[in-house]
Amino acid sequence: MADVLRLSGIRKSYGDLHALDVIDLTIPDNAYVSLLGPSGSGKTTLLRVIAGFEDPDQGSVALGGRPIDNVQAHRRGIGFVFQNFALFPHLSVARNIAYGLENREVGALTDRAAIRRRVGEMIELVGLAGLEDRGVAQISGGQRQRVALARTLVTEPRLVLLDEPLGALDANLRARMRAELRSIRERLGVTFLHVTGSESEALAMGDIVLVLDRGRIAQSADADTIYNRPAAPSVARFLNCYNLFEGTLSGADFVGPAGRFPTAGSPRLTGGKTAYAVRYDRIQVRPISSALATDEVGVEGAFIASEYSGAAVNSFFALDSGQVVEVETHLSHRPPAAYAPQERYGLVWKRDLALLFA
Repeated sequence: MADVLRLSGIRKSYGDLHALDVIDLTIPDNAYVSLLGPSGSGKTTLLRVIAGFEDPDQGSVALGGRPIDNVQAHRRGIGFVFQNFALFPHLSVARNIAYGLENREVGALTDRAAIRRRVGEMIELVGLAGLEDRGVAQISGGQRQRVALARTLVTEPRLVLLDEPLGALDANLRARMRAELRSIRERLGVTFLHVTGSESEALAMGDIVLVLDRGRIAQSADADTIYNRPAAPSVARFLNCYNLFEGTLSGADFVGPAGRFPTAGSPRLTGGKTAYAVRYDRIQVRPISSALATDEVGVEGAFIASEYSGAAVNSFFALDSGQVVEVETHLSHRPPAAYAPQERYGLVWKRDLALLFA
Protein backbone atom coordinates (compact mmCIF):
# COMPACT_ATOMS: atom_id res chain seq x y z
CA MET A 1 0.00 0.00 0.00
CA ALA A 2 1.41 3.39 -1.02
CA ASP A 3 2.00 6.13 1.55
CA VAL A 4 -0.08 9.29 1.24
CA LEU A 5 1.77 11.18 4.01
CA ARG A 6 5.28 11.05 5.40
CA LEU A 7 6.61 13.08 8.33
CA SER A 8 10.35 13.09 8.99
CA GLY A 9 11.93 14.45 12.18
CA ILE A 10 9.14 16.94 12.95
CA ARG A 11 9.79 19.20 15.95
CA LYS A 12 7.64 22.09 17.18
CA SER A 13 8.14 24.11 20.34
CA TYR A 14 6.40 27.06 21.94
CA GLY A 15 9.03 28.60 24.19
CA ASP A 16 10.07 25.86 26.61
CA LEU A 17 7.13 23.63 25.67
CA HIS A 18 8.06 20.84 23.23
CA ALA A 19 4.69 20.24 21.56
CA LEU A 20 6.16 17.82 18.98
CA ASP A 21 9.42 16.01 19.68
CA VAL A 22 10.89 14.21 16.64
CA ILE A 23 7.81 12.81 14.90
CA ASP A 24 8.62 10.21 12.23
CA LEU A 25 5.44 8.86 10.68
CA THR A 26 4.05 7.38 7.48
CA ILE A 27 0.32 7.14 6.76
CA PRO A 28 -0.92 4.81 4.00
CA ASP A 29 -3.30 5.73 1.23
CA ASN A 30 -6.95 4.68 1.49
CA ALA A 31 -7.00 4.16 5.27
CA TYR A 32 -8.80 5.40 8.36
CA VAL A 33 -6.17 6.46 10.91
CA SER A 34 -7.03 7.41 14.49
CA LEU A 35 -4.70 9.68 16.47
CA LEU A 36 -5.25 9.18 20.20
CA GLY A 37 -3.73 11.12 23.06
CA PRO A 38 -4.62 13.09 26.18
CA SER A 39 -5.04 16.84 26.27
CA GLY A 40 -1.68 18.52 25.76
CA SER A 41 -0.07 15.57 23.97
CA GLY A 42 0.35 17.58 20.74
CA LYS A 43 -2.51 16.16 18.64
CA THR A 44 -3.88 19.44 17.30
CA THR A 45 -0.37 20.86 16.78
CA LEU A 46 0.49 17.83 14.66
CA LEU A 47 -2.62 18.33 12.52
CA ARG A 48 -1.86 22.01 12.07
CA VAL A 49 1.71 21.25 10.94
CA ILE A 50 0.42 18.70 8.41
CA ALA A 51 -2.23 21.12 7.14
CA GLY A 52 0.27 23.97 6.81
CA PHE A 53 -1.32 26.23 9.46
CA GLU A 54 1.89 25.95 11.52
CA ASP A 55 5.51 25.69 10.38
CA PRO A 56 7.63 23.06 12.15
CA ASP A 57 10.87 24.16 13.76
CA GLN A 58 12.56 21.17 12.18
CA GLY A 59 11.72 18.27 9.85
CA SER A 60 9.77 17.82 6.64
CA VAL A 61 6.27 16.90 5.43
CA ALA A 62 5.64 15.04 2.15
CA LEU A 63 2.27 14.32 0.54
CA GLY A 64 2.16 11.56 -2.05
CA GLY A 65 5.97 11.54 -2.10
CA ARG A 66 6.18 15.30 -2.81
CA PRO A 67 7.65 17.67 -0.19
CA ILE A 68 5.09 20.32 0.77
CA ASP A 69 7.03 22.21 3.45
CA ASN A 70 6.98 25.46 1.46
CA VAL A 71 3.48 24.95 0.04
CA GLN A 72 0.74 27.17 1.47
CA ALA A 73 -2.10 25.47 3.34
CA HIS A 74 -4.74 26.13 0.69
CA ARG A 75 -2.53 24.63 -2.03
CA ARG A 76 -1.60 21.37 -0.27
CA GLY A 77 -4.58 19.28 -1.36
CA ILE A 78 -5.38 18.50 2.28
CA GLY A 79 -8.88 18.90 3.72
CA PHE A 80 -9.47 19.99 7.32
CA VAL A 81 -12.70 19.43 9.29
CA PHE A 82 -12.77 21.58 12.42
CA GLN A 83 -14.35 20.54 15.71
CA ASN A 84 -16.69 23.55 15.68
CA PHE A 85 -17.51 22.89 11.97
CA ALA A 86 -16.57 26.52 10.94
CA LEU A 87 -19.56 26.87 8.61
CA PHE A 88 -20.76 30.15 7.11
CA PRO A 89 -23.95 30.98 9.05
CA HIS A 90 -25.36 33.24 6.31
CA LEU A 91 -25.14 30.57 3.60
CA SER A 92 -27.42 27.60 2.93
CA VAL A 93 -26.30 23.99 3.16
CA ALA A 94 -25.68 23.84 -0.60
CA ARG A 95 -23.86 27.19 -0.71
CA ASN A 96 -21.59 26.15 2.18
CA ILE A 97 -20.64 22.98 0.32
CA ALA A 98 -20.12 24.86 -2.97
CA TYR A 99 -17.92 27.53 -1.40
CA GLY A 100 -14.63 25.67 -1.76
CA LEU A 101 -15.31 24.75 -5.38
CA GLU A 102 -16.11 28.33 -6.33
CA ASN A 103 -13.38 30.10 -4.38
CA ARG A 104 -10.31 27.89 -4.44
CA GLU A 105 -7.26 29.58 -5.91
CA VAL A 106 -6.42 26.84 -8.40
CA GLY A 107 -9.15 25.26 -10.54
CA ALA A 108 -12.13 27.23 -9.22
CA LEU A 109 -15.36 26.15 -10.85
CA THR A 110 -17.52 28.75 -12.62
CA ASP A 111 -19.86 26.43 -14.50
CA ARG A 112 -23.09 26.57 -12.47
CA ALA A 113 -24.30 23.22 -13.80
CA ALA A 114 -21.02 21.52 -12.84
CA ILE A 115 -21.16 23.06 -9.36
CA ARG A 116 -24.76 21.91 -8.86
CA ARG A 117 -23.84 18.40 -10.00
CA ARG A 118 -20.80 18.11 -7.70
CA VAL A 119 -22.66 19.58 -4.72
CA GLY A 120 -25.65 17.30 -5.38
CA GLU A 121 -23.42 14.21 -5.47
CA MET A 122 -21.82 15.21 -2.17
CA ILE A 123 -25.18 15.94 -0.53
CA GLU A 124 -26.35 12.45 -1.49
CA LEU A 125 -23.12 10.91 -0.22
CA VAL A 126 -23.40 12.45 3.26
CA GLY A 127 -27.15 11.98 3.58
CA LEU A 128 -28.38 15.60 3.37
CA ALA A 129 -30.85 15.28 0.51
CA GLY A 130 -33.80 17.61 1.01
CA LEU A 131 -31.84 20.05 3.16
CA GLU A 132 -29.99 21.87 0.36
CA ASP A 133 -31.74 25.20 0.85
CA ARG A 134 -31.85 25.19 4.64
CA GLY A 135 -29.70 27.61 6.60
CA VAL A 136 -27.06 25.88 8.72
CA ALA A 137 -28.70 27.33 11.85
CA GLN A 138 -31.86 25.40 10.92
CA ILE A 139 -30.30 21.93 10.98
CA SER A 140 -29.07 19.65 13.76
CA GLY A 141 -25.52 19.25 15.05
CA GLY A 142 -25.09 15.96 13.22
CA GLN A 143 -26.31 17.52 9.99
CA ARG A 144 -23.89 20.45 10.42
CA GLN A 145 -21.13 17.88 10.88
CA ARG A 146 -22.08 16.34 7.53
CA VAL A 147 -22.10 19.78 5.86
CA ALA A 148 -18.58 20.46 7.16
CA LEU A 149 -17.42 17.07 5.89
CA ALA A 150 -19.11 17.54 2.50
CA ARG A 151 -17.57 21.01 2.07
CA THR A 152 -14.15 19.43 2.58
CA LEU A 153 -14.70 16.31 0.46
CA VAL A 154 -16.19 18.13 -2.55
CA THR A 155 -12.75 19.57 -3.38
CA GLU A 156 -11.35 15.99 -3.64
CA PRO A 157 -8.43 16.24 -1.18
CA ARG A 158 -5.88 13.42 -1.00
CA LEU A 159 -5.97 13.50 2.79
CA VAL A 160 -8.66 14.66 5.23
CA LEU A 161 -7.73 15.83 8.73
CA LEU A 162 -10.52 15.68 11.33
CA ASP A 163 -9.87 17.52 14.61
CA GLU A 164 -12.12 15.83 17.22
CA PRO A 165 -15.01 15.94 14.74
CA LEU A 166 -17.48 14.17 17.04
CA GLY A 167 -16.68 16.11 20.20
CA ALA A 168 -19.59 18.55 19.86
CA LEU A 169 -22.20 15.82 19.32
CA ASP A 170 -24.29 13.97 21.90
CA ALA A 171 -23.48 10.33 22.72
CA ASN A 172 -26.14 8.74 20.48
CA LEU A 173 -25.20 10.89 17.51
CA ARG A 174 -21.47 10.24 18.04
CA ALA A 175 -22.06 6.50 17.80
CA ARG A 176 -24.10 6.89 14.61
CA MET A 177 -21.59 9.27 13.00
CA ARG A 178 -18.75 6.82 13.63
CA ALA A 179 -20.30 4.33 11.24
CA GLU A 180 -21.22 7.03 8.73
CA LEU A 181 -17.71 8.51 8.64
CA ARG A 182 -16.17 5.09 8.01
CA SER A 183 -18.71 4.34 5.28
CA ILE A 184 -18.15 7.68 3.53
CA ARG A 185 -14.37 7.25 3.66
CA GLU A 186 -14.54 3.74 2.21
CA ARG A 187 -16.74 4.87 -0.68
CA LEU A 188 -14.35 7.69 -1.57
CA GLY A 189 -11.11 5.78 -1.01
CA VAL A 190 -9.45 8.82 0.61
CA THR A 191 -7.35 8.70 3.80
CA PHE A 192 -8.85 10.14 6.99
CA LEU A 193 -6.63 11.18 9.93
CA HIS A 194 -9.04 11.48 12.85
CA VAL A 195 -7.84 13.11 16.08
CA THR A 196 -9.64 12.16 19.29
CA GLY A 197 -9.14 12.06 23.04
CA SER A 198 -11.58 9.12 23.32
CA GLU A 199 -9.97 5.70 23.48
CA SER A 200 -13.21 3.93 22.50
CA GLU A 201 -13.62 6.20 19.47
CA ALA A 202 -10.01 5.69 18.36
CA LEU A 203 -10.20 1.90 18.67
CA ALA A 204 -13.62 1.65 17.00
CA MET A 205 -12.75 3.77 13.98
CA GLY A 206 -9.09 3.38 13.13
CA ASP A 207 -7.65 0.80 10.74
CA ILE A 208 -4.45 2.14 12.29
CA VAL A 209 -4.30 3.73 15.74
CA LEU A 210 -1.51 6.17 16.61
CA VAL A 211 -0.97 6.98 20.28
CA LEU A 212 0.69 10.34 20.92
CA ASP A 213 2.44 10.83 24.27
CA ARG A 214 4.10 14.16 25.14
CA GLY A 215 4.81 15.02 21.53
CA ARG A 216 6.02 11.57 20.45
CA ILE A 217 4.37 8.59 18.78
CA ALA A 218 4.28 6.03 21.59
CA GLN A 219 2.69 3.29 19.45
CA SER A 220 1.33 2.73 15.95
CA ALA A 221 -0.64 -0.46 15.35
CA ASP A 222 -4.05 -1.92 14.61
CA ALA A 223 -6.75 -1.53 17.28
CA ASP A 224 -6.47 -5.13 18.52
CA THR A 225 -2.73 -4.80 19.14
CA ILE A 226 -3.11 -1.44 20.87
CA TYR A 227 -5.83 -2.82 23.15
CA ASN A 228 -4.23 -6.15 24.02
CA ARG A 229 -0.53 -5.27 23.78
CA PRO A 230 -0.01 -1.58 24.62
CA ALA A 231 3.63 -0.73 23.97
CA ALA A 232 4.22 1.18 27.22
CA PRO A 233 2.51 1.93 30.56
CA SER A 234 1.58 5.37 29.21
CA VAL A 235 -0.35 3.77 26.34
CA ALA A 236 -2.12 1.39 28.73
CA ARG A 237 -3.09 4.37 30.89
CA PHE A 238 -4.57 6.27 27.91
CA LEU A 239 -6.76 3.27 27.08
CA ASN A 240 -8.54 3.61 30.44
CA CYS A 241 -9.03 -0.15 30.77
CA TYR A 242 -5.89 -1.28 32.64
CA ASN A 243 -4.97 -1.32 36.32
CA LEU A 244 -1.31 -0.26 36.48
CA PHE A 245 0.90 -1.27 39.40
CA GLU A 246 4.21 0.44 40.16
CA GLY A 247 7.22 -1.52 41.33
CA THR A 248 10.45 -3.24 40.33
CA LEU A 249 11.61 -6.68 39.28
CA SER A 250 13.11 -8.91 41.97
CA GLY A 251 14.23 -12.13 40.36
CA ALA A 252 11.16 -13.64 38.69
CA ASP A 253 8.73 -11.51 40.71
CA PHE A 254 7.32 -8.03 40.35
CA VAL A 255 7.46 -6.27 43.73
CA GLY A 256 5.69 -3.05 44.62
CA PRO A 257 3.41 -1.39 47.17
CA ALA A 258 0.52 -3.66 46.11
CA GLY A 259 2.49 -6.84 46.84
CA ARG A 260 4.64 -9.49 45.17
CA PHE A 261 3.36 -10.84 41.85
CA PRO A 262 4.95 -13.92 40.23
CA THR A 263 5.58 -13.10 36.56
CA ALA A 264 6.22 -16.56 35.06
CA GLY A 265 3.93 -16.79 32.04
CA SER A 266 3.14 -13.06 31.89
CA PRO A 267 3.95 -11.46 28.50
CA ARG A 268 6.93 -9.10 28.81
CA LEU A 269 6.93 -5.83 26.89
CA THR A 270 9.79 -3.38 26.60
CA GLY A 271 8.54 0.16 26.76
CA GLY A 272 8.64 2.92 29.34
CA LYS A 273 9.33 2.39 33.00
CA THR A 274 8.85 -0.93 34.80
CA ALA A 275 5.17 -1.60 35.56
CA TYR A 276 2.63 -4.40 35.81
CA ALA A 277 -0.76 -4.12 34.11
CA VAL A 278 -4.02 -6.05 34.37
CA ARG A 279 -7.06 -5.19 32.30
CA TYR A 280 -10.26 -4.41 34.19
CA ASP A 281 -12.18 -7.30 32.62
CA ARG A 282 -9.45 -9.86 33.37
CA ILE A 283 -9.98 -9.76 37.15
CA GLN A 284 -12.31 -12.03 39.11
CA VAL A 285 -13.71 -11.13 42.52
CA ARG A 286 -13.72 -13.98 45.04
CA PRO A 287 -14.08 -14.53 48.78
CA ILE A 288 -10.73 -13.94 50.47
CA SER A 289 -10.77 -17.55 51.71
CA SER A 290 -10.49 -18.85 48.12
CA ALA A 291 -7.18 -20.53 47.30
CA LEU A 292 -5.17 -19.44 44.26
CA ALA A 293 -4.37 -21.87 41.47
CA THR A 294 -0.73 -22.22 40.46
CA ASP A 295 -1.28 -20.00 37.40
CA GLU A 296 -3.09 -17.23 39.30
CA VAL A 297 -2.09 -14.01 41.05
CA GLY A 298 -4.21 -12.17 43.59
CA VAL A 299 -4.47 -9.30 46.04
CA GLU A 300 -7.02 -8.32 48.66
CA GLY A 301 -9.10 -5.16 48.53
CA ALA A 302 -12.02 -3.50 50.31
CA PHE A 303 -15.09 -2.81 48.18
CA ILE A 304 -15.82 0.90 47.66
CA ALA A 305 -18.56 1.26 45.06
CA SER A 306 -19.89 0.10 41.67
CA GLU A 307 -20.89 1.99 38.53
CA TYR A 308 -23.48 0.65 36.09
CA SER A 309 -22.83 1.52 32.43
CA GLY A 310 -25.49 -0.53 30.66
CA ALA A 311 -23.52 -3.44 29.22
CA ALA A 312 -21.16 -3.71 32.18
CA VAL A 313 -20.66 -2.93 35.86
CA ASN A 314 -17.37 -1.44 37.05
CA SER A 315 -16.52 -2.11 40.70
CA PHE A 316 -13.80 -0.36 42.71
CA PHE A 317 -11.68 -1.90 45.49
CA ALA A 318 -9.13 -0.18 47.73
CA LEU A 319 -5.92 -2.10 48.38
CA ASP A 320 -3.97 -1.80 51.63
CA SER A 321 -1.40 0.25 49.70
CA GLY A 322 -4.08 2.86 48.98
CA GLN A 323 -4.30 2.02 45.27
CA VAL A 324 -7.79 1.58 43.83
CA VAL A 325 -8.30 -1.42 41.53
CA GLU A 326 -11.12 -1.42 38.99
CA VAL A 327 -12.93 -4.60 37.96
CA GLU A 328 -15.24 -4.73 34.94
CA THR A 329 -18.00 -7.34 34.75
CA HIS A 330 -19.84 -7.72 31.45
CA LEU A 331 -23.51 -8.42 32.08
CA SER A 332 -23.71 -10.73 29.07
CA HIS A 333 -21.37 -13.10 30.93
CA ARG A 334 -23.14 -13.27 34.28
CA PRO A 335 -25.45 -11.19 36.51
CA PRO A 336 -23.71 -8.56 38.63
CA ALA A 337 -22.61 -9.61 42.11
CA ALA A 338 -23.61 -7.66 45.19
CA TYR A 339 -20.60 -6.60 47.25
CA ALA A 340 -20.82 -5.31 50.82
CA PRO A 341 -19.31 -1.85 51.44
CA GLN A 342 -15.86 -2.04 53.04
CA GLU A 343 -15.97 -5.85 52.95
CA ARG A 344 -12.68 -7.42 51.85
CA TYR A 345 -12.51 -9.57 48.72
CA GLY A 346 -9.89 -11.41 46.72
CA LEU A 347 -9.04 -9.90 43.32
CA VAL A 348 -7.62 -12.66 41.14
CA TRP A 349 -6.27 -12.93 37.59
CA LYS A 350 -4.38 -15.43 35.44
CA ARG A 351 -0.64 -14.77 35.12
CA ASP A 352 -0.74 -15.02 31.33
CA LEU A 353 -3.42 -12.28 31.18
CA ALA A 354 -1.23 -9.70 32.92
CA LEU A 355 1.39 -7.60 31.12
CA LEU A 356 4.85 -6.87 32.47
CA PHE A 357 6.64 -3.76 31.23
CA ALA A 358 10.32 -4.08 31.97
